[in-house]
Amino acid sequence: MKKSIAVLISALLALSLCACGDKTYKDGTYTARSSEYVNEDQGSDEGNGYGEVEITIKDGKISACTFRTYEIDGTPKDENYGKEGGEIKNKDYYQRAQRANAACENYAKQLVAKNSIDEVDAVTGATINFNEFKEAVQSALKSAEE
Repeated sequence: MKKSIAVLISALLALSLCACGDKTYKDGTYTARSSEYVNEDQGSDEGNGYGEVEITIKDGKISACTFRTYEIDGTPKDENYGKEGGEIKNKDYYQRAQRANAACENYAKQLVAKNSIDEVDAVTGATINFNEFKEAVQSALKSAEE
């Protein structure tokens, strides 16, 4: 009996030492917004905006995530992002804008699959979105810390 208790205590101590550096999160849904990105190139507003993330924690793990980006004025960056006056006037710019927009879903899926922002890989051509995503996720997870 004493040996069983000693083994149990040793096992519990080992587990607690392993989990010591890990953060635990409260179940719930958490929303956060990144700071605004403003392009420093004079006369260019390419990429300007911010991102918002919504993360659901279930059983202490990330079970769902959405990430959306917005223009500074709050207009969603959606299928119209990169158009001018509702039309595609610069095909290259529109395609780049849409690739960056598609990366948002990719980032959210990676976060759920890997359950760690440190494991999410940036997508080429969507670095601004990645930085906004990372900032918003870190803020949301901070709110969820136990």
